[in-house]
Amino acid sequence: MRFFIREMNEIYAINILNWKYEAPYDFYNNELSEESLKELLDNPYYSIVNDQEELVGFFCTGTSAQVPRGQDCGAYLGKYIDIGIGMKPELTGKGIGTEFFSFILNQLQQENHSPLRLTVATFNTRAIHLYEKLGFKKVMEFTASTEFITMKKG
Repeated sequence: MRFFIREMNEIYAINILNWKYEAPYDFYNNELSEESLKELLDNPYYSIVNDQEELVGFFCTGTSAQVPRGQDCGAYLGKYIDIGIGMKPELTGKGIGTEFFSFILNQLQQENHSPLRLTVATFNTRAIHLYEKLGFKKVMEFTASTEFITMKKG
C-alpha cells in the first residue's frame, strides 16, 4: 500500500473523531466536539491517505503527541520530536502497521534530524512491539488515567 500525507481538514478530522476501536483499544476513541475538532485543526496533525485518497490514519507532532501528565513527571525533557499516530480501526491488526509507521518515520526524518520520542499506553503491546521493531527503546513509565511508556529513537 502506498501512503501520502495530506493537510488535516475538517472532513478528515470529523472522520477520525468518529473512529471507534474495540476493547481494549477503545481507550483511543474520541468524541466529536468543538474542542476535539479544534485540537486536530489548529495543531500539527496530518492525514495519511492511500493511493485511492482514502483516509487510513494520521500523525501529530509536538505537544499534541504528549500526555499532559507526563510533563509533570519529566517524561518530555530533552530535544526530541514527539510523535503520535493513529490508524483507521478497520486497518489495525492487519499487518500494515510497519509499513504505515515506517512511512511516517521516513517523512519526519527527511524534514528533521532530531531524535524521536513517542508515548504509548502500556496495555498496547501490539503498538509497543511495532515501535521496538522500528528501533524505539523504552525510557520511562508514568501514570495518568492509565499507565504510559515513553520510547525514544535516535
